[in-house]
Order: sequence, then structure tokens, then C-alpha cells
Amino acid sequence: MPAIKVCVLRTAGTNCDQETAFAFRKVKAEASLLHVNKLIKGDATLADYQILAIPGGFTYGDDIAAGKILANELKTKLAQELREFVAKGKLIIGICNGFQVLVKSGLLPGNSAFVQECSLIINDSAKFEDRWVYLKSGGKSVWTRNLPEVIHLPVAHGEGKFIASDKKTLKRLKDNGQVVFRYCSREGKFTGYPDNPNGSEEGIAGICDETGRILGLMPHPERHIDRYQDPAWTAKKTVKAGDGLQIFRNAVEYAKKHL
Repeated sequence: MPAIKVCVLRTAGTNCDQETAFAFRKVKAEASLLHVNKLIKGDATLADYQILAIPGGFTYGDDIAAGKILANELKTKLAQELREFVAKGKLIIGICNGFQVLVKSGLLPGNSAFVQECSLIINDSAKFEDRWVYLKSGGKSVWTRNLPEVIHLPVAHGEGKFIASDKKTLKRLKDNGQVVFRYCSREGKFTGYPDNPNGSEEGIAGICDETGRILGLMPHPERHIDRYQDPAWTAKKTVKAGDGLQIFRNAVEYAKKHL
């Protein structure tokens, strides 16, 4: 069977593309770095890929708001191509800045009109938060199958506070099982800062669309694919891989079966 093809989308300011591609290659996918201008000009097409990954970084310097310019490019210049990609049951992941792009483009929580319903805004601490956090996993995303109840991943962001446009939207996310990661303590309890590094509503760290195939999260799974990347690895001698690796493996295995 041919390898699953992953498009790791990049543009000016993207800086986690190589790590994201490496994570997919580690689970036997064929990952290619592709500049957004190639898609806009028609020199490449998303139809050639089964998975789209929008990695972390500071696209266009986050000059207007984190991820906003790339989000506008996607929904004004690539809307039809993205609609077709999603309609065919393909997978999308946005990590950190990529998550900001997905919510500001309307791809998350997900609607065909690409209307923004959520956002990621400046951390309550008003500073860049760069450290490891614990996450409680749940929801219905295909990306999060077989994950431990609590996982350990690093964060690195200044605008990571998740907010919904209103209480109705937040309720819909919870009722639909679209909340897939919440910040928690080592024991899995929901607390405030510093366990919740940015003040996100209800500790939300990651959400998916209604199908479970589009995932966005602020923490970086590509930075914990090897056990030795965990600062606490010496206390976890029985662990064979980093907590983030299963997220990428899930996507590739799903694509092999369904795409």
C-alpha cells in the first residue's frame, strides 16, 4: 500500500514544520513541506494528500493577531479546495499557531461558511508561557484514540487562551464531544494557573470538529514523540515513546483504513 501523504503547510514565520514532518515520518507517512503560495498559485493541490498539517510558529509575525493572516488566506483563496478536502473525509491538524489558524478560519469548530465562532487570545498571565503541561484527553476525535487519560506535552505561546463566542457555542462543543484536551494537574484534576497556562475557558486546550477528523490543540505533540524529550523521562522507565507520537500514529492508521 502506498504511504499516506501529509501536506505540512508553511509560510513566512512558520517554524515547527520540520519537527511536524519528522513526527509523521516516524509513523511511516510521507510528509512534504509545502508553501501556501504553491497552493494559491495552483502549482500544487491538496487533492494529492490525505492529511493536512498546519504547524506552529508565528505566521506573518502574528502582526494582526496570531494566525489571522494565514486564516484569511485559507478562507478567501483556498475555501473550495478545503471544502472538497474535508468532504472527502480527509484529516487536518493544527498545532499551536496552526490551531489559531483553524479557529480563525472557521475550520474549527467547523462550519461550511467558514464563520469564526471561537478564538485564542492573549494569555491571562500577559506573558509567553513556555513549559510542560498535563492534559486530560477525551472527546471523539480520531486523532486521540488509545491515548492515556492524562498526557504530558510542552506549550509555547503568548495567545493561547481559548474562548467561545458565547455560552451556546461552548455548550455545543461539550455536548458534541468536541472538547478533546483540557489542561489539568498531574493527577488529572482541573485547576487554574499554572496548570492552565493561559486561562482558557474550562481549561480547553484542544477541540475537534463534529466528525472528529479536524483537530486543533495549543500544546506541541511533535515535541514529545520520543521518551527522552520528556524532562521527567528518568521516572518513566517503562514508557517506550513520547505521549505525542500516538496522535500522529492514529491519523496515519485511520487514513490507511478509510482513505
